[in-house]
Amino acid sequence: MEKVKIGVVGVGHLGDHHSRIISHLPEAELIGVVDIDHEKAQRAAGKYNTRYFEKLEDLLAETDAINLVVPTTVHYPLALMILERGKNLLIEKPITETVPQAEEIINLARRRNLILQVGHIERFNPVFKTVDKYRPEPKFIESHRLAQFNPRGTDVAVILDLMIHDLDLILNLVKSPLKQIEAAGVGVIAESEDICNARLTFENGCVANVTASRISARALRKMRLFQKDSYISLDFLTKTVEVYRLVEVERLSEEEKEKKTVVGNIPVGKVGKTVIYERPEVEDRDMLTAEIKSFINSVKTKTPPVVSGEDGKRALEVALEIKEKAEEHKKRSLL
Repeated sequence: MEKVKIGVVGVGHLGDHHSRIISHLPEAELIGVVDIDHEKAQRAAGKYNTRYFEKLEDLLAETDAINLVVPTTVHYPLALMILERGKNLLIEKPITETVPQAEEIINLARRRNLILQVGHIERFNPVFKTVDKYRPEPKFIESHRLAQFNPRGTDVAVILDLMIHDLDLILNLVKSPLKQIEAAGVGVIAESEDICNARLTFENGCVANVTASRISARALRKMRLFQKDSYISLDFLTKTVEVYRLVEVERLSEEEKEKKTVVGNIPVGKVGKTVIYERPEVEDRDMLTAEIKSFINSVKTKTPPVVSGEDGKRALEVALEIKEKAEEHKKRSLL
């Protein structure tokens, strides 16, 4: 099958990584790069043995797909331009600044029968994929995403910069409509929120307590899932998963006892139960490479992307409501 011809728009920190990865993929051809900083684009083109384009229109004329890696403030006009020219699109998160903007580009991609994938990269974290085999049905979720301060990204609140990753994961895990949102946030260094906590309540009773901070002394990216008879701990940074499960003693075979750590017995009802501990193997893979390869596969096969435009819109809707609630809380605290 022919290679997918891809162009990268925006070669800043993340766009440079997109260009590097595409340039090494056998199923793709990096046609060229474009950036408002022409010198930066020229350096990237030379580094990855591709072409520098001064104008986006010229790049679009020679590609099948575009990786859009630019500030969120220009996602909407550039996405419209790319989709109107009939090009498949991988757009970084958040999908757009507003929900109506997201709806417009989603509808345009649908009308033109184009692939629209949103760059919620944690969906491609092998840790998240490992959890599938446990058929998660969480009733309580505790999530922490903490980062050391970095001026890059402070143009938006931490909710849209960091928390939105976990919002996308939680919305994917909890198969129930969202019922209520409570939130509080504080701007410590930037004008917008640098740290925020949100409590999401779903109609099925699940509660998610989500914290994001970009002024932490150390990085932390953990999520804990609590559900009937099991507790699952995910560490997205170290790429490790720990599982504690409550099982009936009689159902635990000798082979399972050898493979799993038996933590302790609990007399529940007439049949005793035991807590077993597992640390499943996690595939070692680069998340951005997996994300880009998944996009290329969707373009080739015309199959729905792992993270659709609708997924991106849902995460944005929740993030914006959290931001609104956090701002209301901040105003009340100043009274």
